[in-house]
Amino acid sequence: MVHTSEDRPQPASSKIPAQVAFDRRELALILNVYGRKVASGDWRDYAMDFLKDRAVFSVYARVSERPLFIIEKSPRLRNRQGQYSVTNQQGRILKRGHDLSLVLRVLDPDLVVVQ
Repeated sequence: MVHTSEDRPQPASSKIPAQVAFDRRELALILNVYGRKVASGDWRDYAMDFLKDRAVFSVYARVSERPLFIIEKSPRLRNRQGQYSVTNQQGRILKRGHDLSLVLRVLDPDLVVVQ
């Protein structure tokens, strides 16, 4: 029996995405907090970066500054400390966890979860 390259199974590593991105639910949670902060005048701009190992949402008070906060998704940390983190301007991790909505609470502490 002769196998061509089309018949051979692909290695498992080929299923790893070329870049990490926020899904629709994650982006809705982030933009919800961002919208409230823009409306209150605290934040003015944002940037999104989708890299091979992580997705980053950076929040700015002005266009030319360093980001005030960085919201990051790192899937390789999913089984350890949690894949979501919020970092401040100095690089200190303010909150890390498995649930994005709980991690984002550090940015909007006045809100209360209603069930």
